[in-house]
Amino acid sequence: MSTNPSLAVDDSLHFEDLILEQGDLISKKLHLLSVQRFPPNARKNLRSFSLAEVANYIGVSQSTLKKLHLEGKGPLPQTSSSGRRSYTAEQMMELRYYLDQHGRSESKNYVPHRRTGERLQVIAVVNFKGGSGKTTTAAHLAQYLALTGHRVLAVDLDPQASLSSLHGFQPELDQMPSLYEAIRYDGEKRSIAEIIQPTNFPGLDIVPANLELQEFEYDTPLAMSNRSSNEGKTFFTRISRALSEVDDRYDVVVIDCPPQLGYLTITALTAATSVLITIHPQMLDVMSMGQFLLMLGGILKPIRDAGAEVNLEWYRYLITRYEPMDVPQAQMVGFMQTLFHQYVLKNHMLKSTAVSDAGITKQTLYEIDKNQMTRSTYERAMESLEGVNSEICELIHKSWGR
Repeated sequence: MSTNPSLAVDDSLHFEDLILEQGDLISKKLHLLSVQRFPPNARKNLRSFSLAEVANYIGVSQSTLKKLHLEGKGPLPQTSSSGRRSYTAEQMMELRYYLDQHGRSESKNYVPHRRTGERLQVIAVVNFKGGSGKTTTAAHLAQYLALTGHRVLAVDLDPQASLSSLHGFQPELDQMPSLYEAIRYDGEKRSIAEIIQPTNFPGLDIVPANLELQEFEYDTPLAMSNRSSNEGKTFFTRISRALSEVDDRYDVVVIDCPPQLGYLTITALTAATSVLITIHPQMLDVMSMGQFLLMLGGILKPIRDAGAEVNLEWYRYLITRYEPMDVPQAQMVGFMQTLFHQYVLKNHMLKSTAVSDAGITKQTLYEIDKNQMTRSTYERAMESLEGVNSEICELIHKSWGR
């Protein structure tokens, strides 16, 4: 018997009333925590980056950055009492542009923006089953691409809005519009440019999610049955058409799809130039993914016949939450690699308490101060993360012919 009156079961309430009450309770409690951590109108801050990190993301040596500082060129770093230099993310971007204008190496591409003729890269991160690390993957990938100089738009397409929460938004309380406003069928449709929000990462914007996104799943069948309009019959073009309005503003779009094969996911996949399928290497998860692929293929075939262009530059399977010492997991990874060869990313996302610990405070590994956790745990997780993200970044650049 619960002694907490807020959690006590009221037998007189119907299930839908009960869950509405408990959902409201959770939102209010989370709002209190959010206000304590992020006061009204405040934005998430971002830590400074060490000299080694900045050198890695820009692609220069630490000695080059030290020399710039000593010569008084570029932004002035913060210097600790022990002489260690660090830069803000904004300064890192400033350094990147300075080196692009004044760097001596013609082979270096310090500002890797799209060039004329290069296609906007739209990466859909998908999985039919929750708990595969999909949102964690999308968040860290978007932030890594921004840190390495790309102009990035993250699109949270999951009504649960986990990606939005990681970036400091609480949609049900902040009342932020979602992509639904840009893909809806009625006269209230808005431009995606009005919905995009900045994040605490320079170069990274986001389209937050909210529960209203689920309305697209109900609206689409009705629009398809409307004989006086063709809007529903071409529902799969709505995200690509929305993105075309801001095509010139970004290099890469990362879409965090909902963990279900509905109209939102299908519309994202037809807008995508590449697909990243996250998979936890356990038997039930792999079986679920197999069913997902069969269903997806069966759905996309008639959609292609209806005029959808599903022309991907690449797609890959990403092994997530991997524990190398777990023999069944290692066997499952070997099974995947034998079956799909080059379609499985060479780098795997390791299971790490560093990622989950950072998530408790709604942070990613790129945000959290590594001094807040065991150094070896942080470095192991970061090495895994950087391996995955750099491999995906190479695929993006290869799509551009670089």
